[in-house]
Amino acid sequence: MIILSILFFITAILYSSVGFGGGSTYLALLLIWEIPYYIFPVIALICNIIVVTGNSINYIRAGNHNFKLLIPFLIGSIPMAFLGGSLMISKEIFEILLFFVLSIAGLILLINNKSYVEKNIIIKKLNLIFSILIGSAIGLISGLVGIGGGIFLSPILFLLKADKPKNIVTSASLFILINSISGIFGQLTKDIVLNEILLYLPLFLAVLIGGLLGNFLNLKIFSNRTLAIMTSLLVIFVSIRMGLRIFV
Repeated sequence: MIILSILFFITAILYSSVGFGGGSTYLALLLIWEIPYYIFPVIALICNIIVVTGNSINYIRAGNHNFKLLIPFLIGSIPMAFLGGSLMISKEIFEILLFFVLSIAGLILLINNKSYVEKNIIIKKLNLIFSILIGSAIGLISGLVGIGGGIFLSPILFLLKADKPKNIVTSASLFILINSISGIFGQLTKDIVLNEILLYLPLFLAVLIGGLLGNFLNLKIFSNRTLAIMTSLLVIFVSIRMGLRIFV
């Protein structure tokens, strides 16, 4: 548990530094450590909530938010995250799905890292129905796997030039927070032994400290682009590790 807590701590630092929760990598680590399958989506979602809550509060206080942009995505994602969380899938399918989620997310984040430093962008208004549909798709995937989905929403918003970088990061954090809560409610419809959650308190403490440190690094030391590159490399490394586990 000590080594796993350290890895959760590092993951929380990197992900929170760019506005994410780290759910996908927590899940991969729990799989690698062979934590009981039925419990770790809830663990990952709780860790997500712990990490992004502080980020969301700090970003909103700084005025870096655009609720008008975010709400249509949430309208689509919240019910679908609950639905996805309530569905039962086999461990084998889950592992393959998570592998592809990690691989795609890592590559998108790596390719899209320049967006974090773009200043002179022309902001485009998004179609309402399009936003709801995108939110629904991300929400369903997020609920199935047990992540917040911000790691997909953020690159999409950057690609579409939907807002300023700081506002997009805030939107991703809030999206993760609300989807993770919805996903947990979905997961709780399953036969889960909640008493076992207490056994993983060291992981929750690790991500709490890591999340606070990551937010400090974001605000004070490293550039968002540097942190995005570091995070993407971590995601790609974990996806490769998972791929070797599944397919080799």
